Amino acid sequence: MAAVVLVSLTATGCASGVGAAKTTDEGAAYEEFAGLTGEERRRTLVAAAEVEGALSLYTSLTEDVLAVLEPAFEEAFDVDVEVYRANSQTVLTKLTQEHQAGAIGADVVESDSLHLMALNSMGILTEYTGERRDQVPEAGQGENWTATRFNVFAPSWNTDRVSADDVPTSWEDLADPKWDGQLALELGDYDWYMALSTYWLEQGKTQEEVDALFGDIVDGGVAYDGHIAMVDRHQSGAFDLAASNYTYIVEQQKRAGAPLEYAPLVEPVFARPNGVGLIAQAEHPAAATLFADWMLEEGQVLLAEKGLTTAIVPDGADDPLQHVDVRYVDDGELLENGPEWEGSYEELLKNAGAQ
Repeated sequence: MAAVVLVSLTATGCASGVGAAKTTDEGAAYEEFAGLTGEERRRTLVAAAEVEGALSLYTSLTEDVLAVLEPAFEEAFDVDVEVYRANSQTVLTKLTQEHQAGAIGADVVESDSLHLMALNSMGILTEYTGERRDQVPEAGQGENWTATRFNVFAPSWNTDRVSADDVPTSWEDLADPKWDGQLALELGDYDWYMALSTYWLEQGKTQEEVDALFGDIVDGGVAYDGHIAMVDRHQSGAFDLAASNYTYIVEQQKRAGAPLEYAPLVEPVFARPNGVGLIAQAEHPAAATLFADWMLEEGQVLLAEKGLTTAIVPDGADDPLQHVDVRYVDDGELLENGPEWEGSYEELLKNAGAQ
């Protein structure tokens, strides 16, 4: 239901004049940092941020990742970080309500691109001019937001139950009857459903052929509420194959010894940006800008160490998407027609069991 709520909130936020009138004046607080680069920029930002002394971050990052990022930032700079963490829809709702009340509590927000687009449409975000932004893939250079990481959709399998000869090599392979009763889907992955549907149609398949493929994929499948819950059951052997997993979650479980794999990747992979946006009304604009810069430099190393797909590949690190066909989820289409895609996916999953 997230897409339906998101569109409604966006419309409500745009209609509200409270807070919106402040964004232009408050956004000007960032102007003194806009033209700075290199060491001068970092020195200036650190000095100003440490005078401010605090940073308020609203984020949908998982707790285990925050447990690394938050203390690292605080140890690097004399800035106390206050975090509000929730799922991306709840973060959007909170910021929308605060915007309508004319008192936004965040200085910076880190969330998925769809919700960042919604926030920007309400005038809540302001321009970010960090020089490393140009190193981010174009799909992650949004209007007033910048990707820090990508969620990558790919099938995953339990290596105790799936032999190397049976590993899927195409998305069409998921429709093979051999997976009946042994395939799982995630209840909220209508964005993956939209991306794969669009790709198949672009490749020349008819709508009837696309519908038939999805029907065969879902036939005998089981739908789980949440990727974490799905992965927990996946590693225990409850099913052999997950149709659309987040690679970073599988990577984290692999590193912990779980019998899971997603490589070689089924191509194309479908990726969605998650990123950072500066709040135009920020009480601590220097700290917000410093955090954005830091997330695109030192933070990228920490994200990579946690198994996430970073927006900028750190020096000396392997690029997990090198030589891989990557298609980015069309967030503009989701923002405009998300409820229709969500409804179609929910209808499709009626043929799958639920967990």
